[in-house]
Amino acid sequence: MTTTLAIETSTHQGSLALLHRGEMIFSESCGAGRSHSSLLFAVLERALKALPEGSRIDLIAVGLGPGSYAGVRIAIAAATGFAIATGAKLVGLPSIVALSEGDYVALGDARRQSYYYARVSAGECVEGPTLFTAGQLSEKLSGNPLPILASEEIAGLEPAPAIQLAYPSAERLARLAARGSSIGARGNLEPIYLRDPHITVSKKIAE
Repeated sequence: MTTTLAIETSTHQGSLALLHRGEMIFSESCGAGRSHSSLLFAVLERALKALPEGSRIDLIAVGLGPGSYAGVRIAIAAATGFAIATGAKLVGLPSIVALSEGDYVALGDARRQSYYYARVSAGECVEGPTLFTAGQLSEKLSGNPLPILASEEIAGLEPAPAIQLAYPSAERLARLAARGSSIGARGNLEPIYLRDPHITVSKKIAE
């Protein structure tokens, strides 16, 4: 692919990058989430202005989480609309593969007294993301030699592991997508769900 646009909004620190013929010609961070959706579109407009005259975006890569459901949905909506308008191909990658280079463990608070664990190697998610209780995760991390990364504070683990704060990078997503690495979905994108959606069935109205 000649030009790849990457959008990453699975955490409160979003980013957008434009990779053109192997050169990163645009990269900018922005607030992410439902209340910051307008910021994403402003950054997207600046990215398009950085595109060389006569060039077009061939591939759009979106970070699918796990993370902020609202943030990921906004990125998917923006990417889908742009792909329809331009004919660009659309792909999704796990956001956690873009936390850092090399090998590491990615952790996150999955709520409901559970945590997710994933192991990343050279830009590929080689294990997980899998849900664990606090006790199960502490046992899983026992003797772990790899750096442990998370995009938010992880509380409730005993003993508390040494965690480095890191955010997924749109630049890394762009490079991974351009070489076809770690692509988990094409075309019709959905956020990564760690568990089945909780559905409340409405009560039957008495007649």
